[in-house]
Amino acid sequence: MASLYEGYTLCGVGTVQNSSNIGILGVEQGRDIDHVLVTDSSRFITVYKVSDQRPTGSWSVKQGQMISCPAVFNTQSQEYVVVTDDKVVRVWNKDDVNLEKAFKATVSADVLRVLSATDSEPVVLFCCGAVRFLDLLLASPQQPIEHVLAEDEIIRADMSCCKKRLGAHCLYVQRFDPNTLVKHRFETEPGLSAPISFSATCRGSNIHLLYLYLNGSVYESVLPLRRSSTGAEGVLALSRSLCLSLPLGEEKLMSGAVVVLDEAHVAVVGFPHPSAGPCKGVCSIILWCYSGKLYIPHGKMLSVIPFECQKSSLGAALGKLKQTSQSESKSCSFVSSWTTQTYSDVTQTAEIKSRMSTKNNSDVKSALTVDQLIEHIKTSAVEDVQAEVGEFIRWTPQADLQLAVGRLALELVSRSQTHANFYPQCVFLQLLETRYLCYSVCPELLSLAMVKKDFHLCQIAFQIFSDIPEAVTCSYLKTILSTPDSEMETVNLDTDSVMFMKELTRAQSRSDEEGGQLNGFCSPALESDVSDTPSNKLQRDPLALDMSCPVGLHKGALLNEVLQTAYSERPLLPHLKDLTVPQVIVFLQYLRFLYFKYCHDAHKQIRALRTPSISQIIDWVCLLLDAHFTILAVAPEAKRLVSDLHKFVRSQVKLYAELGKIEGSLQVLKNSKRSEDFGMYAIQVIELF
Repeated sequence: MASLYEGYTLCGVGTVQNSSNIGILGVEQGRDIDHVLVTDSSRFITVYKVSDQRPTGSWSVKQGQMISCPAVFNTQSQEYVVVTDDKVVRVWNKDDVNLEKAFKATVSADVLRVLSATDSEPVVLFCCGAVRFLDLLLASPQQPIEHVLAEDEIIRADMSCCKKRLGAHCLYVQRFDPNTLVKHRFETEPGLSAPISFSATCRGSNIHLLYLYLNGSVYESVLPLRRSSTGAEGVLALSRSLCLSLPLGEEKLMSGAVVVLDEAHVAVVGFPHPSAGPCKGVCSIILWCYSGKLYIPHGKMLSVIPFECQKSSLGAALGKLKQTSQSESKSCSFVSSWTTQTYSDVTQTAEIKSRMSTKNNSDVKSALTVDQLIEHIKTSAVEDVQAEVGEFIRWTPQADLQLAVGRLALELVSRSQTHANFYPQCVFLQLLETRYLCYSVCPELLSLAMVKKDFHLCQIAFQIFSDIPEAVTCSYLKTILSTPDSEMETVNLDTDSVMFMKELTRAQSRSDEEGGQLNGFCSPALESDVSDTPSNKLQRDPLALDMSCPVGLHKGALLNEVLQTAYSERPLLPHLKDLTVPQVIVFLQYLRFLYFKYCHDAHKQIRALRTPSISQIIDWVCLLLDAHFTILAVAPEAKRLVSDLHKFVRSQVKLYAELGKIEGSLQVLKNSKRSEDFGMYAIQVIELF
């Protein structure tokens, strides 16, 4: 089976004006497996390092120019290629800053796409159906381009699938050695429209073509890579076989995409989701797959979903495979869907029991269907709804439950918004614990919880949802910071998060008693200038050492969840500016408190399932300073805080400078071979220089 791991956001994407389509042209493989090339529909081309989720290079065309197709990376020449204004081919490398100064050539016909594959020369596909290798085209840009398609044919997909005016859909296969062109016609049947997505791979001596229809059917056709042609074959029939059918019932997809993962696995995404209810608009869905990662626009974000395809075996089916050792186990967490994220042992146990119950009682179904339950939700009391939803979750098979949870959440939120006395918190928590709910399926749930100040529900949602927009994150942050600590301490929160805060504040007294320097960190007051007198060097700043938590324990636990939420900097910064100066100062003071604790290794002594990392703390400090630096620089109440943050940074710079001096020695120790086992002990001399 294929394992999907926890997804994350690579970057934000916009929308095309006056269109429901996403504002992204394509995602292509970069110079290695950790880099991708993202082309948006405006004027920008950006290279991202996927593991860091950060851009490493960006280029744009001039105002008034248009990018015609996604940019690609030429692995032969180690250069980037893009087409602008349909006929202008531009080639540049990573060191070029301005595209206008890079190489460009104007060709004689409109270009549809530039196709690139590893260790091969890119291929240019023209709108008329002709194909040229990039290097041969650039050698003579104005060479005549022949028309391959008939007058009544247009290209529907960049893999040369063509659509005729009369409704017939054909596939052109261009081979270069020998140079042959073969035309195939798709099989048709009543009520089955054109395919909406294609994916092709080469395996062995065959081309495997998968295509998705609106009714959820995925078909496969197999074509030989090499075929003897007599020149009089005409249009060939394209035989097909049904691979799978999505459980859509009587519904149909409005948009969808299919991609091949390996010879035994495919990924399919469709719109609308059966649990999403009626849809007002149509959006275009695109799916890319490179180096064990799926890339899909999700909301206003480009999401990355790592995956792994295990080899099937009889031993795996019988559960008799040897258990992998701890050192061989994956560090990333497995999730059953791309919106899943484990947040407590309690919910893990509950899900396991639920699944075991479902398997042991597969022939037993809920007394109510999802439509009947929705009708009961409209009129029943909270207690009755809670009991009925609990029974429905307990007895509904997992496949059906995944589709039903979204519809139930939408109906519950709708009634809660119209009836002030109806708010089934326990029912919402039950739905969250199924892990089949995400923000995009029920976006009003978090807004409702913030209005009700249901911080427990918000905390669990932020632990589970991986697609929360930056605007909602900032709105939640503002709600937390504006709520008094006295009111917050009465809220029932996740026990593990509150215990972490209690232990973190208790660690303060222990670290103060120990004093001195821990983990290369010393008090900012000790980072004195060289001109200080010896007495001043030994004098500590009592305010700097009195690092008591500036917020209550419960507020700190909620802020920790915000720190661990996925985001992209560009869409987040404008919303951070909505925070008031007092809120920014309190948040920065709390981040300084966490930073001080982490530098003293206080967090490592505490067992907790979810804790923010030091890199997340530093990133949020940088975000707040970027969004509010001008105001903080002139605000008198922020002067001391900004000065302390500067001292912290200077302290760490000195630490890393000292570590850099011994980098060579540490590298020698790392690369040195392990000594043989000589018994009880052995003495080994390592010569570093």
